[in-house]
Amino acid sequence: MTSDRPKEQRKLRIGFRTSIVTLFVAVVLFVGLTLVYLSFNRVSKITQTAASTFIDKVAQLGADRVDSKFRNVRDNLEILAGLPSIQSAEIEDNSRLYGLMASMLRNNPQIFNLYVGYEDGSFLEMDVIDRAKPAFRTSLGVEEDAAFRVVIISRTGASASAPVTVYLSDNLIQVAETKAPTSYDPRQRPWYVEAFKDQKTLLTGPYVFFATGQPGYTLRTVLKEGRRGVVAADLLLNRLEEMLDEQKLGDSGLAFLFDDSARIVGHPEMSRLMDEIPERGDELPRVSAIKLPGLARAVEAWRKGGASQQFFADDAGRSYVAAFHGIETAGNANIKLAVIAPLDEFFAKIISERTGLFVLALGFVLGMLPLAIWLGSMLARSLRNLAQQTDEIQHFQLADQPRLHSAIDEINELGRSVFTMRTAIRNFSSFVPRPIVRQLIESGASIELGGTRREVTVLFTDVADFTAKTERADPSEVMIFTSRYFAALSETIMEHHGTIDKFIGDAVMALWNAPDDDADHVVHACEAVLACVKRNGELNDQFREAGWPAYVTRFGLHVGDAVVGNVGSSERMNYTALGATINLAARLEGLNKNYGTQILASADVRARVGSRFAFRSVDEIRPKGFAEAVAIYELRGERVGNDGPELAFCERWDVVYASIRHEEASAALRRVSDFLQEYPRDGVAQYHVERLRVAVQQRKLLETSRH
Repeated sequence: MTSDRPKEQRKLRIGFRTSIVTLFVAVVLFVGLTLVYLSFNRVSKITQTAASTFIDKVAQLGADRVDSKFRNVRDNLEILAGLPSIQSAEIEDNSRLYGLMASMLRNNPQIFNLYVGYEDGSFLEMDVIDRAKPAFRTSLGVEEDAAFRVVIISRTGASASAPVTVYLSDNLIQVAETKAPTSYDPRQRPWYVEAFKDQKTLLTGPYVFFATGQPGYTLRTVLKEGRRGVVAADLLLNRLEEMLDEQKLGDSGLAFLFDDSARIVGHPEMSRLMDEIPERGDELPRVSAIKLPGLARAVEAWRKGGASQQFFADDAGRSYVAAFHGIETAGNANIKLAVIAPLDEFFAKIISERTGLFVLALGFVLGMLPLAIWLGSMLARSLRNLAQQTDEIQHFQLADQPRLHSAIDEINELGRSVFTMRTAIRNFSSFVPRPIVRQLIESGASIELGGTRREVTVLFTDVADFTAKTERADPSEVMIFTSRYFAALSETIMEHHGTIDKFIGDAVMALWNAPDDDADHVVHACEAVLACVKRNGELNDQFREAGWPAYVTRFGLHVGDAVVGNVGSSERMNYTALGATINLAARLEGLNKNYGTQILASADVRARVGSRFAFRSVDEIRPKGFAEAVAIYELRGERVGNDGPELAFCERWDVVYASIRHEEASAALRRVSDFLQEYPRDGVAQYHVERLRVAVQQRKLLETSRH
């Protein structure tokens, strides 16, 4: 195959570097010239406008960062409130719960403790001891290796135990145990009472925590399910000091948090401000403690509806600009972020050198302006097109696009590369699961050998008697019709969030919850299988019209942990899943032949989605590698309320199946035979009839031999 490059007409091309540098210089000089020219007449206004805009962006960014801290704590509380052990108040001797709470505290240094109170007075609290003032550890009288304090008050039921305080090491080993106060009642605490009064408000406070001696808020949320109660956490605002110090602008800038009562709740030097309050008790420092004249007036002006950017001057005449932004997650607590900076630290040099800059830039601007306009237009159009195409590729939008041509050689080559990349990725995604390709493109990561353990739902399919149907057929027709079959099943599986792992002859292996997370992966897998059955039936009608035998598909479905990742070698690898979960799903698919079923699922699948789909018991098997018997079920369809023919069928069969499992063979045989009178073609019933008949005959022979 010959290259098409010599056939292209060679035109005058300009080096990409030259064009970019020229355009950059022209734009910089033009912008600089414009700013300097305007500064002659309006320097004060421009300076204030630029400073106001800049500091507002900084304040907005800072507010977002503070807000993210609150959101992170809120998210942890929602996770905690969603735990079954929290909802059911299983708080005694629950090491797994304590481990999760300790992990949350470790990952959120701004949280002092996590706790939950219930309507019967039960209470669980975990504190990080060293996040309080040193006197707190001394008052507890525990060893240095005690990292967490856990207070457990269980008043649930008649077996309620005495309140206890447990001290855990950093690796959650119990190091001490003492009695907890019996008089403490969470139902009388403000965080509990106010949580039910105003469930939309996240925060309670601010106030100075007794244990830490530092200001903070209590974040709380009510339990949505299970027992009535409240989950809460104490947020230490002094942990924001380092972040606020990073937000300041220049050497004299300042960023701090305050509320509607003009109290400072976060400051880079919060400890110093707290110490300066004489006999403060639980008081917080006021905004006036910053000792910056004009600041209080700026805050008041903003509160009365003024702009979020305010200008003021101190007693020495130095001008400052301030920006204020609210913290969204704080809700009714009305926490605001203030960012303050002196104007002269940012714009003094520009103001003093504007005249020289104007003269120096004027000569360049006049000579380069026409070229900059021409180059700018050409580059902008080409680069915008390239950027759009690469953005489409990154977002896995691989529709055909014409190749970009440009007079600039480098852009022309880049257009060729983008066109080739689009084609290569589209072809690549035909051999590798599309979610994997999309993930690689969006993350920029490379494919590496290795895997991780995660829960997946696995599906195996197979065509019944495929070899007998196709061994004498034209190979080209086999490929055509089988490809149509695979396309129909693949599209249906991917429409329901599944990933096609591989095609194995006439079989398909698919995964859910890998590589992308899918919280409802079991539901989606069951929906996909039922949709595949319907799509397979429609396709078989088309096959019969074309004179081709129907493909009857069998399905095996299981959910469990597996090792998911890339296996193979560095030269050739495959994304797949390995483990007993995969083997059981494949085994279930093959068992359909024994029972005359089409969809077999494990007990784990039924346990997850039994309320959404109709299942009926089939048998118990002992697969190789499994220590215990595994119950298997037939997926019949989606449940329609609490009635419907499929549900009635399953309930009728479950009565028969209970007889098979628990009654004598002769009695069970009569029940199954009666069931076959109603459903003479039911494969599961036929299987058990044959097995029971053999058992009855063997018992008769045994009794005869005894006599």
